[in-house]
Amino acid sequence: MLQKSSQFLLDLVFPPRCVNCQVANSWFCEKCQREISFIGGVVCERCGTPTPVAGAASCPQCKHNPLQFIDGIRSAAYFENNPIRPAIHFLKYRNHKAIAAILGQILVDACQKYGLEAHVVVPVPLHAGRLRERGYNQCDLLAREVGALLDLPVDTSSLQRIRHTKSQMKLGATERHQNVLDAFGCRGQALSGRTVLLIDDVCTTGSTLDACACALKQNGVISVWGITLAKAR
Repeated sequence: MLQKSSQFLLDLVFPPRCVNCQVANSWFCEKCQREISFIGGVVCERCGTPTPVAGAASCPQCKHNPLQFIDGIRSAAYFENNPIRPAIHFLKYRNHKAIAAILGQILVDACQKYGLEAHVVVPVPLHAGRLRERGYNQCDLLAREVGALLDLPVDTSSLQRIRHTKSQMKLGATERHQNVLDAFGCRGQALSGRTVLLIDDVCTTGSTLDACACALKQNGVISVWGITLAKAR
């Protein structure tokens, strides 16, 4: 309630403008939300890549970069050339936390579209150094929105990034896999025997989500499904 009151006062002093088109009175206007390139049709059952035929056996990405631990990944939209990209950027790098509520609803819509169910919501964690640098983890904000909308508990402490990693942005598929190998750990038994809905903002190869799933399953988690706002083409 305190955060929402603070945001309300900020909005009065600095009225919101859409992060994509700059129209007043909304951080992400309805027109731009309608212009998002949502993923539709058949997707690979494992990595969530759009494909003409269902099944990981026919997916080019799974053939070249197979996921080993995560049960499946689903994404709401494409990342490139559509309004969701600046929305993610503003949330992640420019402290526009108010947009998390809108993006959280997009994640929930994707969960319901794909029939994803879980016992608990878990965000992909930042390394402690990166968290101090940025001041917040955008995946935590998204996870809390998803948890509230789906009436699920949110665990932000069990899964931890135990090794600092380079940004995945400019790395190839093999480098991405090596970069996050053994980068995550899971402490305590709070998630043992549970099904986890793992939250991230963007999926490219799925290496980060797969590494998180490895750590979770080594600590007794039954299954892990990843859900992201966007997927790189």
